[in-house]
Parts: sequence; structure tokens; C-alpha cells
Amino acid sequence: MSSEANGSASTQGGDMASKANMRAPGQLAAASASSGAAVGGAAATTPQPEPSSRQSNLQRIQQRKQQVYSWQHNKKLLKLAIYSACQAADCRCSGWKTAAPPEKPARADVASFTDPCRICTHSLKDHVSHLEPLTEDEINRLLGMVVDVENIYMSMHREDDVETRRIYNFLYKLLRKCIFTKAKPVVTGPLEQPPFEKPNIAKAITNFVLYKFGHLAQQEFQTMYDLAKMFVHCLNHWNFETPSARQQVLTQVERDAYHINYARWLVFCHVPAFCDSLSHYETTLVFGRKLLAAVFQSVRRQLLDKCQSERDRMPPEKRVLILTHFPRFLSMLEEEIYSANSPIWDPDFKQAPPAHLVAAVEGKVPAARRADAENKATAAGGAVGERPGAHGNTIGKKRLREGASGEKSTGDEVAASTKGTESKKRRMADPAEDFSEETVAEIIASINEAKNVNGSVVLFPEIEPRDAVPKLEEARGLIKLHVVGNSLTQRVSQQTMLYLLGLQNVFSKQLPKMPKEYISRFVFDPKHKTLALIKEGRPIGGICFRTFPTQGFIEIVFCAVTVQQQVQGYGTHLMNHLKDYHIRKGILHFLTFADSCAIGYFKKQGFSMDIKLPKTVYQGYIKNYKKATLMHCELNPKIVYTEFSAVVRKQKEIVKKRIEMRQHEVQKVRPGLTCFRDGVRGIPIESIPGIRDTGWRPAARNTRVSRITEEYNDPEKLFTTLKNVLNTIKNHSAAWPFLEPVNKNVVPDYYDHIKYPMDLKTMGERLKARYYITRRLFIADMTRIFNNCRHYNGPDNEYHRCADTLEKYFQTHMKELGLWDK
Repeated sequence: MSSEANGSASTQGGDMASKANMRAPGQLAAASASSGAAVGGAAATTPQPEPSSRQSNLQRIQQRKQQVYSWQHNKKLLKLAIYSACQAADCRCSGWKTAAPPEKPARADVASFTDPCRICTHSLKDHVSHLEPLTEDEINRLLGMVVDVENIYMSMHREDDVETRRIYNFLYKLLRKCIFTKAKPVVTGPLEQPPFEKPNIAKAITNFVLYKFGHLAQQEFQTMYDLAKMFVHCLNHWNFETPSARQQVLTQVERDAYHINYARWLVFCHVPAFCDSLSHYETTLVFGRKLLAAVFQSVRRQLLDKCQSERDRMPPEKRVLILTHFPRFLSMLEEEIYSANSPIWDPDFKQAPPAHLVAAVEGKVPAARRADAENKATAAGGAVGERPGAHGNTIGKKRLREGASGEKSTGDEVAASTKGTESKKRRMADPAEDFSEETVAEIIASINEAKNVNGSVVLFPEIEPRDAVPKLEEARGLIKLHVVGNSLTQRVSQQTMLYLLGLQNVFSKQLPKMPKEYISRFVFDPKHKTLALIKEGRPIGGICFRTFPTQGFIEIVFCAVTVQQQVQGYGTHLMNHLKDYHIRKGILHFLTFADSCAIGYFKKQGFSMDIKLPKTVYQGYIKNYKKATLMHCELNPKIVYTEFSAVVRKQKEIVKKRIEMRQHEVQKVRPGLTCFRDGVRGIPIESIPGIRDTGWRPAARNTRVSRITEEYNDPEKLFTTLKNVLNTIKNHSAAWPFLEPVNKNVVPDYYDHIKYPMDLKTMGERLKARYYITRRLFIADMTRIFNNCRHYNGPDNEYHRCADTLEKYFQTHMKELGLWDK
């Protein structure tokens, strides 16, 4: 670990993404939304095969453009003059060149409009006179093209492939010409305009999911749909091989077709993803069967190879989806891609919706509308990734207006106005007033009525809670949960012993690193109990635990579900039952040692690495495990955890409906604020017209508002203060790990874990650029440094201790200066 492992990314601009065929299988995996599947963190599943990812390149390019947009007007004109023709009579100079030596480039703060051009000797003013009438937005649009031109130029000279370099050169000349003529770039010529094939790839894969998996139950159908989304996402972010690299595996006819499609992909999909001056199209929406057939074998092979190489870093619940279902999905898709008679490529493809959707339609939609709804569902006009609900109908949508008392309005304007005023007074008198039972009951009734009247027909259902399927199976009696354990004083039934043997097998298979004798000792130990999940008469999962009633906590020893059932949400259902069981017993604390693969699961179940129990409570009672992390969960006795997700969803619906109702109570619309046009940068909140009518009241002394206003009105004072604070922090003895950005070559996986890095050098650059217009932004960046360090490094790490020490010093120093009000 180097001293740079604190978290920062370089803010310098970068060129377009380098070539790499395998760009984002981790992103593909993260796109999965299968009901019950726990999605792991990026560090566990996202390989980083190329030096600079697509997202980081995009961020750097946008940062570069924002820097250019913030330049002074004269500096912007100087930049554009380099790409603009001289306006002097009979002059053919295509761009102003400074007379200064090349090693001293011209700058806006030293160049004068009277400086001569090295090429044509005319002044700088002659090169920018045609730009002066343009608006600031138009100037910025041209500057954006300048940044894109420079990026394409660098990429062109770094590219080894002749064909790719030729296309870069074509786009470079196109943007240069558009800057020259102030026109918008439009690609014309033999490449034609997208879309190039029908049906497109996204539509064909949607057809494939319906054609091959429409007969499956809802859960299996949803899994295949998620895999389709993953594959489409991957194709949209894939770097395709150059024609020269594929000429050995393609015939002459195939090479000619791929040559054209590769050029189209570069011009319309790949380059515009980084150069937003050009129109950008998603690959799967403009290409069809020809391109997919040409690249599928290579894409499939590299995808599966990468998934296999990353299998040990995947969490178990995702490993099943990627390693078991995904190869099968790709094999079936391959048959349809190369089949001459596959119906998925038929532009008029129609398929009956899945059975579970038909049942939902018949239960909610009137018969007169059912045929039309089914046609919408089977048409599958959108891409695989379309948001659910896009094809829903809106039959007789009923809107209720209700005052704070819960009574429906009669439509009379005077009565509505009086009622709104009275409800507003009541809210102002008691802003913390909760909904009355009558109001809640009426809101629920209106929600149910809307659902019955407006039956939404969608191709793909909304994502259910992780434990939705197990709850349904438990209600139907398909699964059962029992707390079982051995005993030395009482006779143990034969069924209990069979359950314990089954649980021993489950734990042994799912925890291969644990010795079987070790597992057996705990499962059959009378001091330990196991919550067993029984399906079809045998255990498919369980949680082994030991209770310490005098200390008020339990220790979870083993937690596992068979690999075939891991994407069904059984792990969440087991934990929720365990929580309810111990709340009834009066035990409100769970402790467990989790290995790296299980930390994600326990976090989803409410566990945290912040141990709130005193160490004296559990020390000496539980065993410490090497290479494992102690995690703690505190239960709320007022919560029924097996019903928690359903209750939260219902609460969200009620609050949303209540917000809609209250929006209709607003009777007065006030004009917007105009003071900012006169140069005012900040105003107190209480000066906003109508703010007090909403029930808002300032604190006893609103020092924060006045302080922020003062910071806006005196930016130089704020700049000087923050500069002194930053220098003081840099000189502290514990600041050495945070002075520079983390070197990715030294700490390769750092940016897999830290998505928003920060360091003291970057803060210094932001301070010089006047980014910190309030101290809150300064405090936020400084706090991010410490949080990033603690997130990446363990609590016993030297960098972790430096972060704690420096954070305390920073907070103390800010308090002494009166800049800390937390």
C-alpha cells in the first residue's frame, strides 16, 4: 500500500477510449434486476480491462469542456481564431497563428487583438470579427467542437489501424469545416443515415425473449429478460474489432459488409459517445442481423471467457446467473441468429404474452379493452431496456381533490378556496400533524380504485421485493420454516435429525472452505439452533446461530441457501424470519463474522461494520475469525420484518397520493424572483415571497443563512480563509497520505471501490479555479477524502488512523475559525 491510497482522480482532459474488445462485462452484470437476486458491488464483479474506462473518459472530456466554457470571452475568441478564416479582403489564411515562438504559446491574457498572424500578417481582430456578433451559447457550441477536434486529432495519431485512422481523419476534417463555417456537423455520403437494418438488434432480442421464454413462469421469464438486458447493454458498449483484424475469418463478401458496418459504427456510435458535437446512436438501435451475425461468435467467446476468469470475484447469488443461465441464453440466441427461418427477425413478429401477464390482464382490464392491450404487449415495439409501464393504458383515470380534513371537494370554487385556506392554517399551526386515520383510509381506497380502473398492461412487470416469491410460496404452503436443534436432555424426533443432517449437507456444499467436522460440531451442538427453510420435504437453506440471552445478542455462525435457489430471495426471507423470531424472544442484537463474499448480503439485511454494542458485552463470548469482518445489526421491536417491504411500499403510495392531493390545494401562484438578474448572488430564505405561507419558520437565529449570504457577497474573504485552512491541513503531520491523487499503477483496484475520489492537490486546484463559492463545498470535499480512505482501508490500517487524526484536527480548526456549525 502506497501513501497515495486515499482517493483522487486526475482532472486533466483525456482523449477517446483506447481499443479494448472486452469493455464492460461488470456493467453488464450490474444491469441484472432479477427478482430476488442480490447484486454485488463493482469491486467484486467489474473487471477493468482497459487503462481508462468509457465513463472516466467521458467525465474528463466534459470537465475539459466546462473549463473552456468558463474562460473569459477574449480567451474564447483566441481559441476559435486558430480554427477561423481571416476576414480581411482577398486573404486565404485558414487560421490565426501567433507570432510567438512555438514553445511559448499565446494566451488570452497576453495576446492583443492587434497582434499579427504569423501566416498572413493580419491582426487577430481580422480573424475574430465574424465571431463577435455570436451569442455566448453559440460561442460555447463552437468551443465544444474545438475540444472534440483536438481529441479526435490525438486519437488519430495514436491509432495503429489504417482504416480506423482514415475514419478519424474524415471526422476531424468534418468538424474543422463546421467550425470554419459555424455550421452543425452532419455526416453525409455513402454511409447513409441510421437506422441501417430492420428489425434492429434490440427488437430482435425482445422477440427472442418472447419466442423462447414466453411460456415460462414469471420468475424464470424475468431472469431471461434480465439476461437480454445485460447482453444489449454489453453490445452498446462493445469495442468491435477492426476489419483488418477479422479478414482471416471472413469471406470477401462478409469482409465488404463488415467494412461498411464498422465505418458506420465508428461514425455514428463509438466516436459520438465521446464527442457530443456529433449525433450519437445506440448500436443495438441502428444495426440488425448482419452486424450481429458478424460479431456474435467473437463477442460470445470473449464474454464467457471473461466471466469464467472473474468467477471467484462474483458473489454467489450472481455467480448462478452469470455462469449457469447466461451461457445457455447465448447458446439459444446463437441458434436464432444463424437460423435462416428464425421468426425473431420477422418485422411483423407477434407472440402471445406470457401466461402470468395474461392472467393479470384478465383480472384487471375490461374485456372490451383486453384485445387492444394484448396487441400492445405482443407488438414489443420498444427495446429490451424500455422502462416497464411504457405501454400501459389510462382508462377512466379518476382524480380526487381533498382538503386536509379528508373530505372530497364538491367542485365549487368558493368552497374549495375556503377549504384550502383552512387546511393551510391548520398546517401552519401544527406542521408536524400526521395523517388522520380517516384520511389514510380514504387515500388507500382511492389507490385501490385507481388500480382497479386503470389496469396497467406492460410487457415486463415491475421488479418485486427480494422476498416476494418466498412469501407467496410460504402462503401457499410450498415452503415452511422451522427452528430446529439437538438436545442432550430430551429426546430429539427423527424428523428433526433428518433436518439437521440436511442442513449439514447444505452448509458443507455452500461453504467448501469450512471443514465438515467443524460444521457438524456446530449444527449438532445443543447450544446452537438453526432456522431451517424446508421445501419439498428437505432443507434448501438455513441460518445456524447461538443465543446469549444474558448478553442480549445472538451470533450467526452459518448462513447459506443451495445454489439452485439463490436467485429466489430465500436468503432475505430467512433473515426476516430470524429477526421476527428473536424480537419475540426479546433479543435485539445480531453479530456475525462475514467473509468478503458475504459482506454484500449482510449489508442488504441491515448489518453494519459499525458495532454499536460495547466490546465488553460480546468479548470472550464469540470467537474471532481471521480474514473475516465483524458485523452488527440492531433490531427495531416495532417492526415486523417479514412484512417490512410491503409496508414501506404501501407507505410510499400513500405519501405520493397525499402529495398529489395537497398540490391541488395551492391556490396562489407567485411570480419568480428577478433580483438575480441585477447581479445579486444570494438572498435570505425568508425573503422569498410566499415562503412563510407554506408553514416554514426560521430558526431562533438563522446564522447559517446570513453566513452563506456573506460568503456569496465577499468571495475574496472566503477564498483567503479557505486557502489558509488548506495550507494548514497540508502541513499537518498526518496529511502525507492525502497530498496527491492515488496512482492507479500502484493501487490497481482502488478506483473499482472509490467512485468519487478526492485529495488535497485536487482541492488546491479547485480552490484556485474558485470552485468553492461556499464553505460547505470545501467541507464536503475534505470530508470525502477521509471517508474514501476509511472505506478502502481497514480500521487497523495506518492510513485509516491518519484519516481519523486529520479529520479531528480539521474540524477543530474550522470551529476555532467559526466556520463549523454542525
